[in-house]
Amino acid sequence: MIKEVSAQNLENTVRKLVSFETRHSLSSTTDKKRGIGAARNWVESEFQKAAAASGGRLTVTQDKYIVKADGRRIPADVEMANVMATLKGTDPSDNRVFIVSGHIDSRNTDVMDVKGKAPGANDDGSGVAAVVELARVMASRPFPATIIFVAVQGEEQGLYGAKHLAERAKKENWNLVAMLNNDMIGNAFSDETNLRDNTHVRIFSEGVPALETEEMTALRKSIGGENDSRSRQLARYMKEMSERFVPQLEVVLNYRTDRFLRGGDHTPFSQAGFTAVRICEMNENYQHQHQNVRTENNIAYGDFPEHIDYDYLRKNTALNLATLASLALAPTSPENVGIVTSNLTNQTELRWETPKTGEKPDGYYILMRETSMPMWQKKIYVSDTKVLLPYSKDNYFFAVQAVDAEGHESLPVMPKPVR
Repeated sequence: MIKEVSAQNLENTVRKLVSFETRHSLSSTTDKKRGIGAARNWVESEFQKAAAASGGRLTVTQDKYIVKADGRRIPADVEMANVMATLKGTDPSDNRVFIVSGHIDSRNTDVMDVKGKAPGANDDGSGVAAVVELARVMASRPFPATIIFVAVQGEEQGLYGAKHLAERAKKENWNLVAMLNNDMIGNAFSDETNLRDNTHVRIFSEGVPALETEEMTALRKSIGGENDSRSRQLARYMKEMSERFVPQLEVVLNYRTDRFLRGGDHTPFSQAGFTAVRICEMNENYQHQHQNVRTENNIAYGDFPEHIDYDYLRKNTALNLATLASLALAPTSPENVGIVTSNLTNQTELRWETPKTGEKPDGYYILMRETSMPMWQKKIYVSDTKVLLPYSKDNYFFAVQAVDAEGHESLPVMPKPVR
């Protein structure tokens, strides 16, 4: 599937999105050629094309919702919509859901400028292009779990589309395993510092969960788990996927929830207690981000398609594909993972339970790393649901992940102390 991701398709999608001149969330919903409505309808039509190859498993809709006036970026109540394509899982006993997103809306310097040009090629035409391409490539393949491809609206006005979707997932009790937010994944050249780099991409993930109970806080403090949230595990998993499947792309783990003092569409999911990360280019170019289209001091400002490195965008899309496919094909993560603490010992005993939903795992990997290391260093395969290791829990972090016969691995689960 990785080889099917097309840089040309991605460029075509970006250029089409830019052709709507502005995709501001408060722009026209009735003009057939300009504004957010026309852009939403076109993305829906692209999802429908992908659905034709899915055997009826990919369903497409515009999930509409009302955003109330907020006195800031929403002057009056307005209807918005997330364009969604849901690829239903093939295993009725597997209720896992994975979401991959980009935001369809754009803006220029004035976030309330509804009429001015806001091409939004990279921010976030690149993310939407990735989502559309992922749907095209993946729709014809069977996955036990469900994958939702979504172009959310309202990001620039206050993350409204993501908030709506996170609230819906919570209300409808989705078993949402991971949410991948792609926002600005196509620019490879930074202004001011003049760095050109299409071989690195950042993944932002929370360390301490935004939604943390008193029990979770106490456990984290007692075991030193500040660097081991579920979102941080997802980020590590994606870094491993890039090393295995995407040549000339290295994931840089950024130990922040987002850029300095900023946020994105993964934020409402984190706040709701879901596992969510942001994928973002390594270097941003502020001459092309949130800028009015103009030429000033011989510098062309504006977020146009010619500023995107489409092979870089292809690689970042492939990273999403490798992650989604691997997770959706893998067994469900092991349950009730525990580390036995009943005795003082230099060995480590782990035990867990087989997941109750989906296909039964073929076996499990025990992951290990020294407490100062950012990535897992060692993998030990076992077929049982318990293991005794000749390594001290004082000196290592451990986790357990399920694996099927083809080698697809679930997200790892950190153990809790048990007696």
